[in-house]
Amino acid sequence: MVNWPRPEVSPSRLFRPYRSILPNRPRNATGLHCVNKHTIAQPGPRHRAADLPPAYHRGMTDYARAERRQLADLLHQVGPDLATVCAGWTTRDLAAHLVVRERRPDAMIGMLIPPLAGHGEHVRLAKAAQPYPEIIQEVRTPPWWSPVSNPLVDSLSNTVEFFIHHEDVRRATPGFTRRSLEHGEQQAIWNATKLTARLALRKVGFPVLVEAPGFGTLRIGNGEPRATVTGEPGELALFVSGRQRVAEVQVTGEPEAVAKLTTAAIGL
Repeated sequence: MVNWPRPEVSPSRLFRPYRSILPNRPRNATGLHCVNKHTIAQPGPRHRAADLPPAYHRGMTDYARAERRQLADLLHQVGPDLATVCAGWTTRDLAAHLVVRERRPDAMIGMLIPPLAGHGEHVRLAKAAQPYPEIIQEVRTPPWWSPVSNPLVDSLSNTVEFFIHHEDVRRATPGFTRRSLEHGEQQAIWNATKLTARLALRKVGFPVLVEAPGFGTLRIGNGEPRATVTGEPGELALFVSGRQRVAEVQVTGEPEAVAKLTTAAIGL
């Protein structure tokens, strides 16, 4: 028998960063974490940066976490009945969407498969009917296993998602003031928006040039652009997500193309 050297780190230790983000909850007879339904709305333990797993220390995830925290605070502050930029949705509806997106993959399939959209909306409405403080607490504390919020994909899938929905609440109020974002956050948003823009702007049916001064340009479609959209990455993210009326950008080019680009349903 060959005596292989023992590894310095036990394989089981590799998974400790994921477990470390779970709050200290009682366990049931199966060893699974259980939650007291009467206390779920209570704020969970606050983690210092030093207490979080390594994936959460990296700058690439800080913006997603910051936008989540600020949005949850704002949702709590304004209450459940404020209208948002999302037509027909109140803050309660928006918060329920965020929770379902992270915790019910079966419901989110409806976004990709239209015949299943009814199931997703049924799940969202059921979540929205729950006590508002409980919903906000779930927004604050995503499950570590979530396909869209685990440490490996948090930055990629949530920086723009939570930035946009944060603005959905802020910009629904007349007289809002545009935030000044850090260069790093603008860069993270631009990196994600380039992919979104390629998919969304193809719907208009003509070539478009997207310009983010200081960050780059993007040409969608073949041929000479008939319209150009210029703005900061955060504003461009709002524009290509279908929120043209609240995005502070400049749209120039052929009058007909500009009119279509600013009113078309281009969100994914």
